[in-house]
Amino acid sequence: MSSRFEVVRDPLWNNIRLEPAALAVLDTPAMQRLRYVRQLGHAFLVYPGATHTRFEHSLGAYHLARRALIQLEATEADGLPIRLAALLHDVGHYPFSHALEEAGLPRHEDLAARHLAPGGPLAATLASVGISAAALLPLIQGTSASAFAGIVSGSLDVDKLDYLSRDATMCGVPYGVIDVDRLLTSLAPAAAGGGLAIHSKGLAALESLLFAKYQMYRNVYWHHAVRSATSMFKRLVRRTIAAGRTTADEIANATDDGLSHELQRHDPTVGGLARALRERRLAKRALDIPGTDLPLETADWPARDPDLLQQVEERLAQELGLGPDELFLDFPSKPEMLALDIPVLERPGRGGAAQYLGLPRVAAELHRAAQGLRIFVMRPLPTAVPERAIVELVTWPREEVESRLHADRALVSASAGRRSSGS
Repeated sequence: MSSRFEVVRDPLWNNIRLEPAALAVLDTPAMQRLRYVRQLGHAFLVYPGATHTRFEHSLGAYHLARRALIQLEATEADGLPIRLAALLHDVGHYPFSHALEEAGLPRHEDLAARHLAPGGPLAATLASVGISAAALLPLIQGTSASAFAGIVSGSLDVDKLDYLSRDATMCGVPYGVIDVDRLLTSLAPAAAGGGLAIHSKGLAALESLLFAKYQMYRNVYWHHAVRSATSMFKRLVRRTIAAGRTTADEIANATDDGLSHELQRHDPTVGGLARALRERRLAKRALDIPGTDLPLETADWPARDPDLLQQVEERLAQELGLGPDELFLDFPSKPEMLALDIPVLERPGRGGAAQYLGLPRVAAELHRAAQGLRIFVMRPLPTAVPERAIVELVTWPREEVESRLHADRALVSASAGRRSSGS
């Protein structure tokens, strides 16, 4: 293999050095598609600078993986698969961020298997540089037993280190600032059982990562206007697939602009959600309750069961006097976003267990604080949203909700509550 390399200028990390194997992978159609897939979906409707792509992010992940492997003194035989897995970790990603996974389509990590399938151009390219595509898939999907797998998928992986830093920079917000240098130089092999650990000197930087994730979710990823656009987009895609005008497979290979164009050409929604999104006519908040004002025990079906969620939204729209595509219930939940499962190595003679300082408990509270229960509507409601009834609704288990829907029993009533949040 040629020893040539190229240097790419990056607004975040300055110079990113790309070795021959990475250059070959970048030239495949699967990776070039990522140039046209925005990292943050509809966030650009709120933060105009958020038009950076999965391609840039993949380069950043590759760069940070290279730095981490140098810190860990990995051999080239161990390091090359990790670097390429970091570069390819988003190869199966959908257009418009994670909205389509929320809509019920397969996880993007699962779609990576299609791109890495034997006989395809990506697998052939990897074979030409001496790497088995099958060996990279467990690294991308987080199932590898490699001692360095945590670099690609883990609570301190290079995906998070890049996207938090990059998203904050491109959105123009100070929330995602983390000490990447300190975290990387604090990495070490775990004392036992393999895997990665972090020296206690990096604990403060690890805490900053936790709070950065919380602030980015609360202020950017789960911003109310971003969630409104996401809710509209999910409904639009689900309606389009149900109408037979596109398929999940076609969407998986699309780009942002390509998918937007097709959705505008074949929009089956009442009122035209595709055009509304294009013109930034977003659904407004009819109800907005912070997660900290909700009961401790809430159900996960609004975030985990898109079929049930759509049935609930349609029933609520009917009960509140709106059309079938004019109301959206949004209650995002992603407790794993703040997971901390990397051991802390203490200096000799001192205990290490206390070094977490209660961070897992703090993480659960931060997740709750980042959440919000919202009702979005495309036009003003004839009556106020019954807040108490909506809160009660999201505490019911899935079985109770399904039972009420099947029995044609009301989910809310006008007498259930009168106070509603402004839009």
